[in-house]
Parts: sequence; structure tokens; C-alpha cells
Amino acid sequence: MADTNLEKIKVELLPEDQTKFDLSFKMIIIGDAGVGKSCLTKQALKNIFDEAYNTTVGFEYVNFNVKLNDKAIKLQMWDTCGQEIYRSLISSFYRNAALAVLVYSIDSRESFINLDTWIKDIKLQSNPDIKIFLVGNKTDLEESRVVNFEEAKKYSDEHNLDYVNETSAKTGFNAKEVFIQAAKVLYTEHLKYKNRANLSSIKYNLNANEIIGKGNETKRKKEGCC
Repeated sequence: MADTNLEKIKVELLPEDQTKFDLSFKMIIIGDAGVGKSCLTKQALKNIFDEAYNTTVGFEYVNFNVKLNDKAIKLQMWDTCGQEIYRSLISSFYRNAALAVLVYSIDSRESFINLDTWIKDIKLQSNPDIKIFLVGNKTDLEESRVVNFEEAKKYSDEHNLDYVNETSAKTGFNAKEVFIQAAKVLYTEHLKYKNRANLSSIKYNLNANEIIGKGNETKRKKEGCC
């Protein structure tokens, strides 16, 4: 059985132009407008922070490529805007998402309060098995902080979320770490599913062989009867 310990997984970042992959997963990056979703993904991918980056209109699509152990993995990251007028458009991108990164800003109490609405959307429109990461962005604005990490941790525990951390799209603090952890979680879930499927297959084959064996035994008894 494959090792699913996250800490033991070997990580290697792959180039953007990687074309061959063993696994591919769809992710969505969601949260209120202005919390830094696009800047966070750009920092993770290119180590770039653009002060003048325009607010995403609708959605953007980028890939985060990583090798875990011996498997090349592509995270298809759908970066969605947070404006209410696009909410109906965004809902279609929840479908088939394996993981959602829910972003708020540590200097915005409103973006933290609105997490309830975003989680409600996830529960209503996504796969029931979707993984949810909670990320507090803009730690570079520590002097303006209004949401502390303990609050975020408590919120994560209360809602049974799969991961919680803080980041800074500006300095790069934990930017890559969030997406590496996302890849690890999805990879290990894949392995668990594969292992369960294999065990079910073995159990089915054992049961089938038992039935076949009983059938042959009955047949032999009949053939031996005079």
C-alpha cells in the first residue's frame, strides 16, 4: 500500500511548460474581491507581485505543476473574481473542483465574515467530497490586522476544513506552500481511493472464486453419484 504521509512526500516544482502529467486536479480560488487571490496565485507561480494588478473579471485559468514522489501533477487553478455581479457566472466553475482555496484578508473583517457565504456556495454547488483550504492573505499588513490566526483556526475547526494558513502575496510568505499542500492532499486522496478500489476488487474476486469453487464442488458430487 502506498505511503500517504504528507511529510514524507518528495516535492519538486515543475516548469510551466510541462506537458506530460500522471494526474490532474481542478482547483478553485475563491473569496471576496480585493483579498489578493490573483496576486497569490501569481506569486506562487512566478514569484511576482504586481501592485497595479487589475481585479479579475469573471475568471482566470492557470496551472501549478509539481512532482510528488514519482508522479507529475497538474493543478488546474481557476482564479475567480469576488464581485457579486459575477456570482452566477462563477457558480459553473465549482463543478468538478477537487479542492477550493478560500481566501480572506487579515486586514478585512468583512472578508472573514463573508466566509460563511462562500462556504455555503461550496456546499451547494460542489462535489460533496471537495477539500477546502482556508487562507488569510496579506500578512505584510500586520499593523492593520483585524483577524488573528487563532480566529481562523477556530473557524477552520468548526467547519471541518482541511487546512488553514496565512500568506502574503506581496512577500511570497507561504504562497507556494499552500498549493504544494493542496497537491499533496489531492495526491494522497487519490492514493486512498485507488487503494480502496483495489481492496474492493480483491474482495470481489475472492468472493467470486469462493462461489465458483462451491459450484464446482457441487458439480463433482453430482458427477460422482451413481
